[in-house]
Amino acid sequence: MKILVLGAGGTGGYFGGRLAEAGADVTFLVREKRAAQIRANGLVVESLKDRFVVQPKIVLAADVRPEYDAVLLSCKAFDLQSAIDSIRPAVAESTLIVPLLNGMTHLDALDQAFGKNRVLGGLCQIAATLAPDGTVKSMMDAHLIIWGARLPGQAEGAARLGEAFAATKVDWRVSDRIIAEMWEKVAFLCTLASMTCLMRASVGDILAAPDGRKLMLSMFDACSAIAGKAGHPVSAAFDERARKVLQTDNSTLTASMLRDLEAGGPVEADHIVGYMLGKARELEVDDRLLTVAYTHLKAYEQRRARMRQA
Repeated sequence: MKILVLGAGGTGGYFGGRLAEAGADVTFLVREKRAAQIRANGLVVESLKDRFVVQPKIVLAADVRPEYDAVLLSCKAFDLQSAIDSIRPAVAESTLIVPLLNGMTHLDALDQAFGKNRVLGGLCQIAATLAPDGTVKSMMDAHLIIWGARLPGQAEGAARLGEAFAATKVDWRVSDRIIAEMWEKVAFLCTLASMTCLMRASVGDILAAPDGRKLMLSMFDACSAIAGKAGHPVSAAFDERARKVLQTDNSTLTASMLRDLEAGGPVEADHIVGYMLGKARELEVDDRLLTVAYTHLKAYEQRRARMRQA
């Protein structure tokens, strides 16, 4: 199976790097600066347990051809349109796209661009970043990637991708309930992003504050209720795991959205919190906490835009 990975940053660099390490036929679609970095030093990946260097195949946008069986798409939601433009020349009649973005709204955009028959469901759990020297650094001992068919005709291709990942050191699986699992992730992520951004604090710091635990669980209850009313109730097993994470005293866990916010960068306010707020109002779920969290993020975006103009 020929696999194209868009970018070689934290998420794409890690999962694509593991594929390359295992000998899979994987190519990275990168910009010239990143291409030069990889040519000079290889793709360097560091996890909490190991470090490895591979010299993978790379391709620039001008040279992409429709010759890939699968495309791993990992980007921020606000970069989705440019990502679509970048991978469009790589998509053949039978190419399957595996989106690893946060949220749900990207599915409609990808379906419109490439046809629903080419777009799988997908998600990942990883905390990785690209260091200034080009090293892909995994910051937690969690590297899970999940994908699954949204249509019956995609099942064979989804299984073939599993054959490529079978030789890697990555935790992976093909899901037969991928949309439900994506809803579970967005319920958890919306809680984590809303609360850590609103409080400018980690899970542990929030729990240690007056009413912090109550607010954290109230937000998760609201997000879970939205998923349920949307037709995808969170499973009992997921609910237990999520509540455990959200109630871990002294936890340093924060959402990547908070890290983006504190760095003064763009945030996925509309695609995660705004999306869930809209669903809460549509489905008549208590929206008070989500309203505060979303207004907070949009105020940040307004201030950021004003300061950039100045």
